[in-house]
Amino acid sequence: MPETETETSTEPAPESWEYSLHIPNDLRAVTVSRRTLRLILTMHGLIGLVDVAELLAAELVSNAVLHTKGPAALRVRWTAGVLRIGAWDADPRPPEPPQELGQLVEAEDGRGLGMVRACADLWGWQPLSRFGNRGKFVWCELRAAA
Repeated sequence: MPETETETSTEPAPESWEYSLHIPNDLRAVTVSRRTLRLILTMHGLIGLVDVAELLAAELVSNAVLHTKGPAALRVRWTAGVLRIGAWDADPRPPEPPQELGQLVEAEDGRGLGMVRACADLWGWQPLSRFGNRGKFVWCELRAAA
């Protein structure tokens, strides 16, 4: 009877990484966040995701800076072909629901999350509590093209 071998892959597991950028409550943080994200994605060879990822990060960070009074943070994570971009802020209130696509053109407010909804593969938010501090984390995901 011939001996059979169990197939094992010698390929390394897909690379995973995560970065956090702590930002002050300052509108200039939006530009710093976009440029930092562009550098991260370029250095990891994900240039094809840069334009959409920058737009999404700018919207999430803008909301964190404009609608809260405390510090914020941008988090970027790559795992198994999915880029997750998120913004933490110190306000525990849920984000306003995004506008429907048809309403975005005429809306004065609420365009940011509507754009996130339209451009991201998935988005959401979760309340956070750490060391007695409360806040929320609003995130979205982009899948890399196959």
